[in-house]
Amino acid sequence: MAQATRSTGKAGAARPKRLTAEARRSSILQAARRAFTETGDMNGTTIRHIAERGGISEGVIYRHFDSKDQLFFEAVVEPLRGAVDELVAATEVVDAEGPLSASQQRDKLNGLYRQLTSTLVEVLPLLGLVLFGDPKVARRFYREHFSVAMDRLAGAWREVEVRYGFEFEHPEISARAVMGIALIMALESHHSKDFDRDRALELVSEGTMTGFFPSFDPSRRRA
Repeated sequence: MAQATRSTGKAGAARPKRLTAEARRSSILQAARRAFTETGDMNGTTIRHIAERGGISEGVIYRHFDSKDQLFFEAVVEPLRGAVDELVAATEVVDAEGPLSASQQRDKLNGLYRQLTSTLVEVLPLLGLVLFGDPKVARRFYREHFSVAMDRLAGAWREVEVRYGFEFEHPEISARAVMGIALIMALESHHSKDFDRDRALELVSEGTMTGFFPSFDPSRRRA
């Protein structure tokens, strides 16, 4: 008689393998992310709603997470913070291989804009949920995470500029300006089928380095 190699159900079908605790937590977070995004409101999203999206019971969720607040933070806030962390890390090593020529600086800036824009496209639903949902959550996230991340980005840029004998007078404002540009490009990418992101990246990289607007000569103003 042959020895059974796997468990079978009453009809002889193989039983699905039990998920590890880590895999189960990951699946719950994915379900929570979908649920929060669908409702667009943390307070209006229930544990039952999340359980339905994950095809599990509410009890299973509570075995892995203490509260809906913890679920929201790990499912929504952590991915956003992680995305900005990756950008800051990339900025910190932008010239790790040696001094950058003007053209290389432009290429690196283009790459950073591209990375930031792509990241924002991916997290737009989450970003909108956090920043325009519950006012208390939005204020906390902006102050403790988003604003801090932009300050870290400004600090990384400041260190790069100092190495080239130039220092931003207000790098924290420059960092927010770049974040704003990237956010608008992400919105264009998300909502406009005709948006040429590659061309836009070239233009904003050039404009960031040389200035977006020329200095007007008052004498040339037409009446």
